[in-house]
Amino acid sequence: QGLAGIFGDLGSVRGCGFDDVPFRPFDLIINATSAGLTGSMQKITPFLWFDDRIEEAVSLYVSVFPDARIVCTSRYGPGAPRPAGTVMSMTFELRGQEFMALNGGPLFQFTPAVSFVVKCETQAEVDRLWDRLAEGGGRHMDCGWLVDRYGLSWQIVPTILDDIMF
Repeated sequence: QGLAGIFGDLGSVRGCGFDDVPFRPFDLIINATSAGLTGSMQKITPFLWFDDRIEEAVSLYVSVFPDARIVCTSRYGPGAPRPAGTVMSMTFELRGQEFMALNGGPLFQFTPAVSFVVKCETQAEVDRLWDRLAEGGGRHMDCGWLVDRYGLSWQIVPTILDDIMF
């Protein structure tokens, strides 16, 4: 079936250096390599599967962390399982860590078995991140753990915790 069978015409990629180029994953990899865009890529990038709230979630995440940014956004094209123009995927950075996200539908859900640990220098930073990530329907859990309103699990911990535990 392949990606075309799953996603139909994948639309175009914006903000990735390929505006209005039809989105064909293998072509994008070849173009990115020839354009020199892959030289500084990290070797492991978390890939997050959202049901349908990718723009909202990524906007929250980049607003919470200093020096965060949206790197790239691609949209579904005609014949895809989502309306043409709907965001399909986004690449973004938080504290220098690259993330990729997909608006893939309800097939997969997040689980607390995978969480993102955020180390904080001060209690004020812990409190600010905790409050922002939990606002709007997030759930507080034990030991600095929370699940945000999109179902993603976070551990907001002071850096001193490493010294105490290890």
